Amino acid sequence: MEIYYSKQAFKSIKKIPEPYKRKIKSGIENIPNGDIKLLIGFSNMYRLRVGNYRVLYQIIPEGIYIADILPRGSAYQNLQN
Repeated sequence: MEIYYSKQAFKSIKKIPEPYKRKIKSGIENIPNGDIKLLIGFSNMYRLRVGNYRVLYQIIPEGIYIADILPRGSAYQNLQN
């Protein structure tokens, strides 16, 4: 399973403290076993909960596309269907 990151996801991960980066990376590598949910109002946008962070991603034919990684409080504010 290939994992692709958006430019925004790369920018977001740079701002996250190192201990959380390791947890997030581990969570992404184990997505099928993680705390995931299909986002309401979206046909193919999921969220992975990793502590106080949310990984927003889509399943694409080539693998998984990480759209963004955000703190819990702001994770859903700018989403558009």
